[in-house]
Amino acid sequence: MAKKNKAPARPAAAQDKPATLKDLLSADVLDKLKAQANEMREVEQQRQEQERQKAEEARKAEQKRKDNDFEYLLENSKQDWKKYK
Repeated sequence: MAKKNKAPARPAAAQDKPATLKDLLSADVLDKLKAQANEMREVEQQRQEQERQKAEEARKAEQKRKDNDFEYLLENSKQDWKKYK
């Protein structure tokens, strides 16, 4: 049986990799893109916080309305009046 020749290991594996977009862009353009990404993240976080606050206010308003509704309170109260004697 013939032995198969193994290909020699390439010591410069980093040189074989194709250039990435990060390598091709200048530093100032890269900094601008990072700043824009951070700004977009902050805007998204603020929007999510506003939505959360709206939902919390709506929940509180609904609970307040239910607390003033006698029918709702009667249906959802515990019927074990013995422990309140």
